[in-house]
Amino acid sequence: MDPLFQPIVINKSEIKNRFYMVTMHLNMCMNYEVSDRIVEFYAERAKGGCGAVCVGFCSINRIGSMPLNIGAHDDNYIPGLAKLAAGINDNGGFSIAQINHTGRNGYSMALPKGESPVAPSAVPSRLTGDTPRELTHDEILQIIDDFAQAARRLREAGFGGVEILCGTGYLISNFLTPFTNLRDDEWGGSEENRMRFGIEVFKAVRNICGDDYPIIGRLNGNDMLENGLRGDDLRRFAKALEGAGADAFCINVGWHEARIPQITMGVPRANFAYLARGMKQALTKPVIASHRINDVDDMRMLLEEGFCDMIGTGRGLIADPQMPLKALQDREEEIIHCIACGQGCFDHVFTLQPVECMVNPEAGHEFEGAIVEADEKKKLAVVGGGPAGMAAAMAARKRGHDVTLFERSEMVGGQLWLAGAPPGREEFLEMIYDYETQLAVLDVDVKTNIEVSATDLEAGGFDAVILATGGEPIAPPIPGADNPNVIQAWDFLEGFEPVDHNVVIVGGGAVGVETALAIAEIGTMPAETIKFLLIEKAEAPDTLRELAMKGSKNVTLVEMLPRIGKDIGKSTRWTMMKDLSEYGVDVRVKQKVLEINAAGVVLETESGKETIPADTVVLAIGTKPYNPLEEALKESSMEVKVVGDANKIATAFEAVHSGYRAGRSL
Repeated sequence: MDPLFQPIVINKSEIKNRFYMVTMHLNMCMNYEVSDRIVEFYAERAKGGCGAVCVGFCSINRIGSMPLNIGAHDDNYIPGLAKLAAGINDNGGFSIAQINHTGRNGYSMALPKGESPVAPSAVPSRLTGDTPRELTHDEILQIIDDFAQAARRLREAGFGGVEILCGTGYLISNFLTPFTNLRDDEWGGSEENRMRFGIEVFKAVRNICGDDYPIIGRLNGNDMLENGLRGDDLRRFAKALEGAGADAFCINVGWHEARIPQITMGVPRANFAYLARGMKQALTKPVIASHRINDVDDMRMLLEEGFCDMIGTGRGLIADPQMPLKALQDREEEIIHCIACGQGCFDHVFTLQPVECMVNPEAGHEFEGAIVEADEKKKLAVVGGGPAGMAAAMAARKRGHDVTLFERSEMVGGQLWLAGAPPGREEFLEMIYDYETQLAVLDVDVKTNIEVSATDLEAGGFDAVILATGGEPIAPPIPGADNPNVIQAWDFLEGFEPVDHNVVIVGGGAVGVETALAIAEIGTMPAETIKFLLIEKAEAPDTLRELAMKGSKNVTLVEMLPRIGKDIGKSTRWTMMKDLSEYGVDVRVKQKVLEINAAGVVLETESGKETIPADTVVLAIGTKPYNPLEEALKESSMEVKVVGDANKIATAFEAVHSGYRAGRSL
């Protein structure tokens, strides 16, 4: 039997399969009130076959939360919570709600006037910049009761279980970790005292919810901080929580302020599953692995090899809520994978917008209703097979239209091929393969190696045309830009042009940064060699790390603005800036390129002119719309829509969503 679809018992509750949807900030509530948007979002994941669906986080009091979270700190929120629980339960899922207190990660600006974040000690947060107020003994006892009362409300609302967040830099982990807990009373100092707060929270929740009610602890397997806790420390805490009433453990990784990437595309799939295995070996209760697990083959392997008892996935189910159902029905090739781009989920969280998804433009919009067939079926041409064109074709086909997609190159994908070229960015290629499969399943007629003209479209008998012809690189008016040693970043990323030893990249936007990292990777020691040398103890770990990051090219990245990567989302940008530094890329900002000549690239700097030697100069100045057909179709009787970069240069997220909206509107 497929291990993914074996039932599992937590406490005395049976869950139908091994899929566990982990909590994520969704920003879908206003003033703590459950909205139709969040109800329908989670209901769709239950309909898609997920065994356990955990919502959250849910507030235990106002100081430890913010109004965009789900409210559970007052009985007045129970009716809304009941609606949310029913949306999961009535659609075949087992509903769980996470309760949490932000601790020192709270933002003062989100709190009631005059209030500040609270924590065991007044240690400033590197995440928010705020310094929390130290809690008194009586306040600590009140917060423990607040956890219990929130759990009671969730049980009364119909949730099948609760999850208590114990990691990530929130309150329980603030008590547990020595560098944020400087107390010398019964709540701090020794490990026993630092564990006390979390243990008392679990005891209080168990006492109020009863012996048969499932309680899950979500805690770190590694804080990923220089002065944080690691395996043995956290396993001892988990054992203590097991004794205090925990029925299962969902294993998290890292604090939010950790400077080790945890969720971005460069993190290998299932990279942190080893932490769950370490917990499972130490505990008797079920263990749930999580973080960057988005492929059902990986999920099966983790279950079969004893890493865990359930699979936690969050963004994987944002990307495709039907992932479990497709796996059950032997339709795994139809799964749309999360590519860890962060553009619609984490980047939206940082800007306080509701969560959406790049690869699934329906995510976050379930409350608007599913696509329905159009009353009048049309014959539609989509010109351009990049992300906007593919999304437009899929949405229009779901409306029942007869869709033909024309792509002038050999393959669909457009600029996704460029985005997926640098090492660590290969997930963009997964999106191409997934979308190709969807086009085939939906029976879209895809024609490649065809550059259609306005005349072709008019002669084809089409009722409507969506132009998704994309963009093209800008050729800058720089003297020497047409020299033989000057190439476009696009040509390098597509594999058409090699580079020599000294490389200067002109332009520090997303394409420039990605190109710099791709070139810096050339000549580094491959992973299998690193592993061999590490196992054989042939080199010291520090030497191996240097060899893993020391390439054969000298790379300089030049940007005339004060900041590079301005068009890269916040959740990803910091990791790419870190990589530029560690790979030794020389980043120059506020420097203008005056000329490219035989000696190199001439810059205008704050201290005067400077020439950087350059064997190869790579231009990454930017992109401009490529839209040769709109004007020619002006007098046509066909309905014409322009989407993606052909209309306005934007992100891949915006391209997909603009294409989807255009296809759905027909």
